[in-house]
Amino acid sequence: MKINPEVSKALKENRPVVALESTIISHGMPYPKNVETALKVEEVIRNHGAVPATIGIIDGEPIIGMTPEEIEQFGKRKGVLKVSRRDLPVVYAKKLWGATTVATTMILANQAGIEVFVTGGIGGVHRGAQQTFDISADLQELAKTNVTVVCAGAKAILDLPLTLEYLETMGVPVLGFKTEELPAFYNSHSGLKVDYKVEDALEMAKIIKAKRDNKLIGGILLTNPIPEEYEMKKEVIDNAIATALKKMDEEGIKGKECTPFLLKTIVELTGGDSLESNIKLVLNNAAVGSEVAKEYCKLK
Repeated sequence: MKINPEVSKALKENRPVVALESTIISHGMPYPKNVETALKVEEVIRNHGAVPATIGIIDGEPIIGMTPEEIEQFGKRKGVLKVSRRDLPVVYAKKLWGATTVATTMILANQAGIEVFVTGGIGGVHRGAQQTFDISADLQELAKTNVTVVCAGAKAILDLPLTLEYLETMGVPVLGFKTEELPAFYNSHSGLKVDYKVEDALEMAKIIKAKRDNKLIGGILLTNPIPEEYEMKKEVIDNAIATALKKMDEEGIKGKECTPFLLKTIVELTGGDSLESNIKLVLNNAAVGSEVAKEYCKLK
């Protein structure tokens, strides 16, 4: 594992570090928007007094805190693998390039000693999972890896009620940042309740500390609604999702290719509006995650 000197120094000095994934760079957005967004997210984290650590795998080596040059390479490079827990040993042994999903970013952040990880939305239980058993490895990782994940809920293409049920079964606290309702990624409202509402970053930091001090294994999910001015109209995004799901079935897309395919199709169907909403919610999560990381460092 290669840890960026700036990240390593911050961790040793108990200064706030925020982990970031790399799937959003290689599979979530087109070039150069992907690189611009990744660097902008890092900038937001720095502006809030924390150190960003974008995580990826280059030539089989995990990088904790990619440089701008490495992020640029990631954004341009074709054939970067989408890597979840099961892929790690193969990617390491074959010395491949890999983009980390939520699950893999959690694993590597935990190994590096980073508590807070910011992403757009987590994976979850896919629609129709009663027949397909298509459930993201992100949920299992949340159950067993000690990282706090800040997101705008699960991706809207998923079955949100079943995702909540699964997280409850696995003992993962699902918290709402200044909200009692689970955000629905592109929208702030889903009609579903979170377990608890969190009033501010300090309260969230106290919850993290209580879980860690009492050796309660597993992650914590902090859901943070997209700002209202950047929300998409519910009927617009619902129609786009329905059309994308139908297209996915017709083309026989399955497994790990489902999410990138659906998100790309939804961007096309919404004329790019969903991509802009996606970017805004990630930036918003970065701000909240940085404040939580700062408060947590003060309590340690």
